[in-house]
Amino acid sequence: MFADESLESVGVESVWRSCQQGALQARSCQTDALHSDDAGVQTRFSASIFTQTEPQEQTTDLLRQHDPAEPDPPGLLDFLRRTEDLIIRELVKNTRSHAFDGFQADWADRSQRVSCLHRLQHPSAQEKDLHVSSVSWSCTGSVIVCAYGRTDDGDWTNEKSCVCLWNLDRQNLNPKQADLVLEVPTAVTSVCCHPNQPALIAGGLYNGEVLVWDTSRTQDPVLVQTGMPAEGHREPVYQVSWVPLQRKAEFGVLSSSSGGRVLLWTVDLDRTRLVLDSGYAFIRQQVPHSGRTSMKVRGSSTVGVTAVALSPWDPDTFLVGSEGGLLLRCSFSSRTPAAVPAEDRGVVLRAPAVFSFRPSSGPVHSIHCSPFHRNLFASAGTDGLVHIHSLLQADPVLSVRVSDSYLFQAQWSPSRPLVFAAATGHGPVQFFDLACRALRPAATIEDGAADRAATCLAFNHQNRRLVAVGKSDGSVGVWQLSSDLVDPGPTETAQLEQIANQVSD
Repeated sequence: MFADESLESVGVESVWRSCQQGALQARSCQTDALHSDDAGVQTRFSASIFTQTEPQEQTTDLLRQHDPAEPDPPGLLDFLRRTEDLIIRELVKNTRSHAFDGFQADWADRSQRVSCLHRLQHPSAQEKDLHVSSVSWSCTGSVIVCAYGRTDDGDWTNEKSCVCLWNLDRQNLNPKQADLVLEVPTAVTSVCCHPNQPALIAGGLYNGEVLVWDTSRTQDPVLVQTGMPAEGHREPVYQVSWVPLQRKAEFGVLSSSSGGRVLLWTVDLDRTRLVLDSGYAFIRQQVPHSGRTSMKVRGSSTVGVTAVALSPWDPDTFLVGSEGGLLLRCSFSSRTPAAVPAEDRGVVLRAPAVFSFRPSSGPVHSIHCSPFHRNLFASAGTDGLVHIHSLLQADPVLSVRVSDSYLFQAQWSPSRPLVFAAATGHGPVQFFDLACRALRPAATIEDGAADRAATCLAFNHQNRRLVAVGKSDGSVGVWQLSSDLVDPGPTETAQLEQIANQVSD
């Protein structure tokens, strides 16, 4: 049923192996042949040019004056005849134009920042911890006068002091060595340079003396002084000023003190001492009352004078600030006798106050009249405010918060009607521009530590970019102001008039 049978073998080729074996082919390539080339360049042209002035003989002939006998150059006479009427019309039109009213040409370079030019120091005064009590510029604007004393000591002292002078125009200026040092037996409270004679300096002392130095005298610079007469001051002299007298080209020295006296001194005929010409006393009972001013007499009836300002517009008017905050308008021509005890005086004291402004909350340290408006003045004191007053009303027309501390001095700019500066007790000097709606400082001078008060300042009336600032550490900084603080705008005078016409609420 079953049988063996042999069959042929069957083979199956592997598909996987054939897939894994790839075809091999040989290929080759080569880049194109590289081509190279050499080239060169060279200039082939040159030129030389020169010039020379005309010979001296021809130049001399050209500069010779025209001979009237010779005919005019061709066309000149016709040109003058054609343009004469046109030029005359334009010149007449310019004389009637107001386009440049209030404009002052400034040929100096414009500066946009406030910079310190000099820092003046007197080592001897700094060793004694003396303060700069007053600064003043000479009438030439080149010499700065610095007085040394104390602003925080109310006790009598016999400590010696000095007045130092620096000439800023000298090439070999030494900021730590004054050009001239005037030795003084006691503290100096105020100095003021003569308005016309650069060698004369008036000074007030802590012991009540008033004296005048003549810096042209090499042996003894003290020209005249009051000494300690019975009719003189018995308290510290807070301020001295030069006052023009009725006699032509002569000046007297006006001094004020905390004893309630303002005295006018003149030089005697022998030019050996200062003699009392007239005197004014301030008694509370004789101070006029404004509608909003209430006066309560407490303790002494004497009004201690701390600040005086002369009106540049009216020679008969002067302003007075007091220790109690009173602010008074006064008249030199007053004939009302002052209610003071009878003393051995050669001059009868008069009561000059004619109007009382609203009092400040503390002592008035500074008063300054505007050089651009006859009715405006600024006052500053311990309340940290600068009050802008009008002579025509009791209340200030504007009050500007300058500092939370007290103010030593406030001054109007001599070049910009709307700018004033204030020296603060905590150090900086603030500049305000009333043209700005936001009454914030337009510039600030910060020099030294915060505890170094700015005790005084003075604008230079010759170089109006300069301002001097005295400090309680005995140094004086001379600063150059920016153009914005110096160059006036075309409408500033009109804006100042608007401020003056404001009626206080």
